[in-house]
Amino acid sequence: MKQDGHQTETPDVSHIRNVEVTHERSDVSVSGVLTFVVALTVVTVAIYIGMWLLFDYFQSQQAREKPPGPMALQKGERLPPEPRLQSAPGFGVTLQSGQTVNLELKKPAAEFDELNKQWTEELDGTLKDQSGKPVSMPINEAIKKIAAEGLPVRPSSGTGKLHDFAVSFPTAASSGRVSEKRLQ
Repeated sequence: MKQDGHQTETPDVSHIRNVEVTHERSDVSVSGVLTFVVALTVVTVAIYIGMWLLFDYFQSQQAREKPPGPMALQKGERLPPEPRLQSAPGFGVTLQSGQTVNLELKKPAAEFDELNKQWTEELDGTLKDQSGKPVSMPINEAIKKIAAEGLPVRPSSGTGKLHDFAVSFPTAASSGRVSEKRLQ
């Protein structure tokens, strides 16, 4: 068998004709595609205009809205129960002294600043109860007082051996009835 050329070359098939298989005009209707694109554009514009009119209607309806009735909850009553999220608008913090501080989002760290101020008052010994009597002492005085008096010590009940600090565990063979002491 003799080969006329390279094996990967495409043979010449121009002489082969199939009269029944040709391009048909019914394969793709150009006018149908164009009609679809035009219809899609018209529907898109109509929906856009409809949504625009609907939002205008909603805004005018909201502008005509009546004030809430006498049984409606007021601003403070609509808040969720304590504890609320930090920096939630529309509420204040009531300190232990009974003083209420409004934290209407003055700045992001408003709550922390109030808490830090309260801690500083406690550590400086300037925190007073309702009668005006100081309820705290400065931290430096407290450290000196503890150093002078010493810390209270719990009396030891055992001999001080390592066995006294062991933990009782049930053994595997005892079904939980008898325990043995193991060091941790």
